[in-house]
Parts: sequence; structure tokens; C-alpha cells
Amino acid sequence: MRVTVLGGSAAGTNTGQGCSGYLVQSTGANVVLDLGSGTLQELRKHINFRTLTAIVISHMHVDHMADLLALRFALAYNPVAPPGPVPLFLPPGGRSTLVNLAAVFARGDDVEGFFSSVFAIDEYDPSDDLPLADMRLSFLPTAHYVPCWAIRLSAREAGAGDLTYTADTGPTTDLATFATGSSVLIAEATHREPPSAAGEAPGHLSATEAGQLATAAKVGTLVLTHLWEELGFETYRDRAAGTFAGRLELARPGLHIEW
Repeated sequence: MRVTVLGGSAAGTNTGQGCSGYLVQSTGANVVLDLGSGTLQELRKHINFRTLTAIVISHMHVDHMADLLALRFALAYNPVAPPGPVPLFLPPGGRSTLVNLAAVFARGDDVEGFFSSVFAIDEYDPSDDLPLADMRLSFLPTAHYVPCWAIRLSAREAGAGDLTYTADTGPTTDLATFATGSSVLIAEATHREPPSAAGEAPGHLSATEAGQLATAAKVGTLVLTHLWEELGFETYRDRAAGTFAGRLELARPGLHIEW
């Protein structure tokens, strides 16, 4: 199993880095988890985007799905045509967001076919597992500002460890149970420290909380993502290292982790 980071920026892209996107590969599948702003160009360095097993979107915020629009144009107009529609799995209600986008960019009456001409679109059922070739994905609702799901990806190959991706979430979600024993945890760490202001429940983790989560879940490797360069990448690392003693990486384009 192998994951390649396509981008690890927070809501807006950092210098030279796109937002959330992760290419997970097994013996028989190539699956992208999220395709946020600026991630398609990195994806093209590592795989033929026309032949992906599937794209799975955690939630419909721009920094997690904006490059679906860029990929749509690549699939529709690139001089090398894809062999067929790329499977695209959206969270519940995600299809309506794509229809709204299509209404802005489609020509004439081609709203319905704007995305479906290049993607085989479905909405996953978060209460059930999603099988993809030799992988299986399970979901957990997170504490965020819109409906969002963490994703645990398992390979059918005996002995292959799991990958858990928190997507965007506040600390109230029981992610430790969901991620327990994962070989790799990709955890958002938008804040360096938990916000101190009272009021609205937080919809993001801090680096400190991401480290605590990795320790509680007994994971092998923690990858911090959803980061702002203005807050200092090494500061994120230092905060997480204070609560997690295992292998610790910062999400950056092209980072490979195998397990």
C-alpha cells in the first residue's frame, strides 16, 4: 500500500502547494481521496488521471473538491481521450452541488451532462462500506461546518494495514476508535493550538490534538495536513511531536508513504 500527497494546504493554497488531495494505491486500485484546489497538476506527475479506479470526496468545500472542475475539462478536451467515465463518489447531497456548478459553466441545456459525460457519479452511503477493486472504504461523520465524513481505507490483501483520513473535523468526533490500529493517519491540523475563544464548536483540529489522536489510536505514522504556511510548518511539527512519539510527517506534494 502506498499514499502520495497531492496537497496539504488549508482553505487556501500555500506557496507551491495545493489543498487536500491524496492518491492511495494498492495492488489493484488507484483511489484519490479529495481533489482540492491545485491538486490535479500534482496528480498528473504520478498517474494517468484518465484511468483512476475512483475519486472519493469527503465533503463539498472548495479546498477538497475544486479540482473536479479542472479534471472535468481535462477529461473532456485533452487530445488523449479517457477510456471511459472516471468513477466519482460524492457525499450525500454532493450531486446537487455539481449540478449548481454545471449551471454556471455548461453551455446551453447541457447542465445534466456537464459532469456526467466524463464522470460516473454516485453518492456513497456513509452507513455502509464502499468496495473499490481490492480496497474497502468506511466512513464516520465528523464535526465540521457542513456534512463531512472521515474515511478509513482497508486493502483486502492479508496483512495490509489501513489508512485513516480525518478530512475536516473538530475534536468532538470519536476518531480514535474509528482510526485505531491504522498504519497511517492523515489528520488535519489547521490550528497550532486549540482555539481558546468560547462560542461555536470548533470544526478543525489543532496540531496538538492531531498528535493526541494519533497516540490514542495507536497509529504507526501521522501525517499532518490542512496547514497554513503563515503559522510555520515546523511549529505544527513541534506541537504534534509533543503529544505523539511515532513517525511524523508534514503533508507536502509528492510525499510518498508505503506500508
